[in-house]
Amino acid sequence: QVQLVESGGGLVQPGGSLRLSCAASGSMFSIYAMGWSRQAVGWYRQAAGKQRELVASVTKGGSTNYADSVKGRFTISRDNAKNTVHLQMNSLKPEDTAVYYCNTAPPGADYWGQGTQVTVSS
Repeated sequence: QVQLVESGGGLVQPGGSLRLSCAASGSMFSIYAMGWSRQAVGWYRQAAGKQRELVASVTKGGSTNYADSVKGRFTISRDNAKNTVHLQMNSLKPEDTAVYYCNTAPPGADYWGQGTQVTVSS
């Protein structure tokens, strides 16, 4: 079974930066079977009282896509050899406050991790 573990969240002032990391752990076969090493992976977020949304994704080849709300501020990257994906978040705004998760894109329902809390507040 594959586990997705997110880290790097925290409390930051508006205009600040954070770098989130996600690691997929499990056997090579299980990671391949769930799609992590074959398809796009993404960062999602869920703010209190709102639905989870995809904020950024990156294909195996490195092509990226971003939600309009984070374009120009967030950068997603992945390391295929290490089965990791990162999200560099700059110029953070209070509306970026949420729990951030990683998963494949589209997401696998069985693989959501605990997420990492990002709070943007002065």
